Amino acid sequence: MSQFLCIGHRGAGGHEPENTLRSIRRALELGAHGVEIDVRLVHGELLVMHDAKLDRTTNGHGYLIRKSLTALRALDAGQGERIPTLREVFQTVNRRAFINIELKGRKTAAPVCALIHEFVYTHGWQYADFLVSSFHRTELRAVPDPQVPIGLLLTRPTRLYGLSARRVRACAVHPAVRYVTARFVADAHRRGLRVFPYTANEPAEIARLRDLGVDGVFTDFPERAVGA
Repeated sequence: MSQFLCIGHRGAGGHEPENTLRSIRRALELGAHGVEIDVRLVHGELLVMHDAKLDRTTNGHGYLIRKSLTALRALDAGQGERIPTLREVFQTVNRRAFINIELKGRKTAAPVCALIHEFVYTHGWQYADFLVSSFHRTELRAVPDPQVPIGLLLTRPTRLYGLSARRVRACAVHPAVRYVTARFVADAHRRGLRVFPYTANEPAEIARLRDLGVDGVFTDFPERAVGA
């Protein structure tokens, strides 16, 4: 049986401020095989941030796009952490886990792939060190390099999910945990797709998903899925 993968959701979001370097380091310390972060393109910079607004996760207010990069980088994203750049995330992880980059918003695919290429061709990383995912099919179709692994985010899978996955060249699908069934997992595997549900935090839920044959889970508490 292949290894059951633990992917730290926004780092170790159940323990530390989400999408911060502190959270990512905690996920690595807890043994996560992968870390998931969210990326937005703001004034030409790839910033690691889930929301389009600052209010929930920082001491700032309003929309990211309406602030300067200098102002954004000066904000407190929790426990003195700053909003990191994607480059800083790569440098922090340093191949100790794979990085799932969720594309948020428009026009993120090309700059994300450019940074991936830099780390592959300049720093000796592998394409397998990355997984680019999104709910936005348009962004996934804009990924310029077929060597970049792609994960298709789903809420409730429909009968056409396989067609959508093929159109974006996905190698994995990421459904919401409550909609994962044995039938869906088996069908995805028949199509050559790995299955990584989000977000599984309760030990019983993680055990249920493993029994269904999923390939791993996204979790806010990596220690609950490592070795599950």
